[in-house]
Amino acid sequence: MTKPTKARIRQSFERAAPTYDSAAEVQRRICRQLAQGLPENHGNIRRLLDAGCGTGFAQQLLQARYPQAHAVALDFSAAMLERIGAPCCRLAADLARLPLAAASLDLYWSSLAVQWCDLHQTLREAHRVLRPGGRIALATLGPATFHELRTAFADVDSHRHTLGFHSAEEVAQLATANGFVAVNVQKSTEIAHYPDFRSLLKAVKAIGANQLGEGRRTALLSRTAFARAEAACETLRTSEGLPLTYEVVYLYGGT
Repeated sequence: MTKPTKARIRQSFERAAPTYDSAAEVQRRICRQLAQGLPENHGNIRRLLDAGCGTGFAQQLLQARYPQAHAVALDFSAAMLERIGAPCCRLAADLARLPLAAASLDLYWSSLAVQWCDLHQTLREAHRVLRPGGRIALATLGPATFHELRTAFADVDSHRHTLGFHSAEEVAQLATANGFVAVNVQKSTEIAHYPDFRSLLKAVKAIGANQLGEGRRTALLSRTAFARAEAACETLRTSEGLPLTYEVVYLYGGT
């Protein structure tokens, strides 16, 4: 699957850092849901990684559940790391090339970050840094995510307007192929609503999700093209507003 360059991803999230928390209600709901599947055996979690931590919302959940654990918060964006309020070890690094020793973690946690990465390579790294008996808890996005944007722009142009996302079945297969056992994959749908098309697009940009890599539009939309996309999106309006769907894939497993 085509991904944006790492430089573009970093730039996008550097810019999004000041606005991320104000626009990330769905992301917080997904984080809480992912936490519900975490192991309860607190004593076995001595060192954990929040991979792709963003502004650190998950640190509150993880440290409350595992207060004795040494927490490492890792993100590609230094600006995101600077906004973490919880006490933790901050690390600016690439999920696909973790600067951590093999078998050094008890829990690998990642909520809505790996969709930006090569999933095979990221899962291979996750398995490498987990000790035998370690656990992974991961949330990523499935193919139905942002389908409203694809509908809006379908008759406007042929550019890509969303990332390509792995299905739940593909996530399970890649986890197994990279050595994880007792793999448990679940799906859910989260929907955000917006009063108008501009607000929807602004929210996508505010969380840094507007980088698409090759095939994306590089020129501004004309007024006519924007109006056509807006009209197409309006056909999806519900009583709550214009919907934006997140198909969420949750992965749990062990080593």
